[in-house]
Amino acid sequence: MPTSAPGSKRRGGLLARGFTLLELMVVVAIIAITAAVATLALPDPASSRLDREAARLIALLESARAEARAGGLTVLWIPRSDSPDKDYEFIGLPQALTPSLQWMEREVRAEVVGARSVVLGPEPVIGAQSVVLRLGDQQVVIGSDGLSPFADLRDAVAEADADPQADPASAAGAAR
Repeated sequence: MPTSAPGSKRRGGLLARGFTLLELMVVVAIIAITAAVATLALPDPASSRLDREAARLIALLESARAEARAGGLTVLWIPRSDSPDKDYEFIGLPQALTPSLQWMEREVRAEVVGARSVVLGPEPVIGAQSVVLRLGDQQVVIGSDGLSPFADLRDAVAEADADPQADPASAAGAAR
């Protein structure tokens, strides 16, 4: 009459249980490969923070541009590095329409390419303009050819690097 529980048969005097060394090595290798792939797939946090700031600035500039056109106002966007409470400002917008004047990420720095400010109106067609946003060693270029909305120009800048005579803002408009 059997006295042991089902599944606990004796093999050579010892209970057969556990994993072989080969099985354990295969499992550890699978976990290592999965961890390596997951690490490579994670985005750079500085890059994603800068992308959020760029998208936010594009929305703010387009909103101010629409207000300038609708109200016939001359509106300028000026980046500020000399003020502790303002990272940028909108000159010409009524106080009620002025958005937050600080970056969500306090380390972000902005520079208008070739000018001191971005002109947003009152004319429906403005000159080609671009802004470089920097966070650490990451950078994003946004701009407009004057007719198109402001957009991320990284692809246009890469094309302009291949052709030094090309203007990134006009290349973005031509690509649309």
